[in-house]
Amino acid sequence: MKTILVVDDDRATRHLLRGLLESRGYSVAIAADGPEALAQIDQRDFDLLLVDVWLPGMSGLDLLRELKTRAARPPVIVMTADDTPSTLLRAVREQAHRYIHKPVEPARLLQAVEAALAAGPGLRPIEVLSAKPDWVELLVPCEIDAAERIQLFLSQLDADLPAGVRETVGMAFRELLMNAIEWGGQLDPTRNVRISYLRARRMVLYRIADPGRGFRFDEITHSAVTNPEGQPLEHIRAREEKGLRAGGFGILMARELVDELLYNEAHNEVVFVKYLD
Repeated sequence: MKTILVVDDDRATRHLLRGLLESRGYSVAIAADGPEALAQIDQRDFDLLLVDVWLPGMSGLDLLRELKTRAARPPVIVMTADDTPSTLLRAVREQAHRYIHKPVEPARLLQAVEAALAAGPGLRPIEVLSAKPDWVELLVPCEIDAAERIQLFLSQLDADLPAGVRETVGMAFRELLMNAIEWGGQLDPTRNVRISYLRARRMVLYRIADPGRGFRFDEITHSAVTNPEGQPLEHIRAREEKGLRAGGFGILMARELVDELLYNEAHNEVVFVKYLD
């Protein structure tokens, strides 16, 4: 049975989360503040922590920083109503696994809990190189779970954008990041993709650099972007011959979603821009 520690100073929230998690078969312990949580962690092993940011005395983010000194550190889901960039970026820096907005939606919380438990404690951390709200740089391990986690974090930085813009930016980022991790990084978690996010008054810019050798467009017949005119599904045949999963629309989709899409000479770095006016 998986054991989860809920750290929140609000009695009603602790009661709600305990009931929700126990109804799914998890063993649940509770703590009202950071020192109480650390005392329990020193006495027993937990598979997952749910931690509120605004705890009395020691904040939830201070608790995460303290946990980094422990030899065995379970994954942590951060819960907070504070979605300011500074709080979000510090949660990434302190190696939070997921970020859940309060008031908590039960379905979203359970989905995050299942993902964190499936990932386990041995994940390579996402490394923060710059954490300014208008200039974020990260090193992300080349694994699917890391890509999904960082997409959730970065999407919060664009929460003030119109819904349509936020959706198109998120879709383009996901497609290009997955290409970088799957093809450039070969899904090797010991390698990293470097991500830069720049937010200006009139634009959002992403740069994604993968560790691969790059590519040439005439080599990627499995991508829809190379389909001959009048043959929009030709890449599907190429993917079937190569034994690849369904897909191949990533670059083509990104071209349609953003305003500028630029590759370096080797094609192992890509920049895309979405203008905001």
